[in-house]
Amino acid sequence: MELRQLQYAIQIAIERNFSRAAEKLHIAQPSLSQQLSKLEKEIGVLLFQRSTNSVELTHAGSLFVEKSQKILDMVEQLKKEMEDISQMKKGRLVVGSMPITGSTILPFVVPVFQAAYPDIEITLVEETSSNLETLTMNGQTDISLLSLPLREDSLVYETLLEEEIVLAVPPLHRLAASKEPIRIEQLEKEAFIALKKGQGFRKLTLDLCQKAGITPNIVFESSNMETVQSLVAAGMGIGFVPYLISKRSFSELSPIHLPLEGRPTRTLVIAYRKGRYISKAAEAFVSTMKEVMRTIG
Repeated sequence: MELRQLQYAIQIAIERNFSRAAEKLHIAQPSLSQQLSKLEKEIGVLLFQRSTNSVELTHAGSLFVEKSQKILDMVEQLKKEMEDISQMKKGRLVVGSMPITGSTILPFVVPVFQAAYPDIEITLVEETSSNLETLTMNGQTDISLLSLPLREDSLVYETLLEEEIVLAVPPLHRLAASKEPIRIEQLEKEAFIALKKGQGFRKLTLDLCQKAGITPNIVFESSNMETVQSLVAAGMGIGFVPYLISKRSFSELSPIHLPLEGRPTRTLVIAYRKGRYISKAAEAFVSTMKEVMRTIG
């Protein structure tokens, strides 16, 4: 049994299709089929039920794929430990990020890190917070930028930043010239622009409104906070935005940003799977991130 055969079985299970799996693995389909047959013959069980239109895992196949993922993850962790022993002369770091932090934090952090560690290859994975937690739990990122609360109990974290939440309104809005912090109760009849479901900041928006006793009238949704900002500036509604977003100008259309009563915040964290080996490269990236945040936060 070879490690590559474990990877082949995992990819077939993901794709449920030999052609797509072979394409992702960059091998010919006949070679993939041959390797799987060789593996099944060696272990004496059928891993997949094949039909004309589908490929489905058998019970033994499900167990095999689950264990194979753990084995390959252990191999990857061993590689990282060996890379550390070679004093970070080379290596690879997979960093997960929500779209918001991908545009407000990482552009400041990555150049500083790469200047200090030019031989460390960084791969950025940008996903919604719910998907990112799953990827982090499965070991598909080394570290991830997330916000509390975390859904997955298998994740541990270090606090990076307490970020204030502010209100964005159109320039001609009735509240635009307000000198006092805005009470969320005042927004009951307003049209809201929010992020799509699955993003942590949307849940934060709903939680803030619920705590104030109102239900937001969400008229537009976007997967991008820059779009939320632009729609607010164009007069299509109001929205909550993180402080770091409010400091940036994305276009000629800029909303007015106002403080909220009580100065609500969200907690940004650096999360990773409990028990996962944290490489020296990951530790250095976290240290760089904290240092940079002291200058821009």
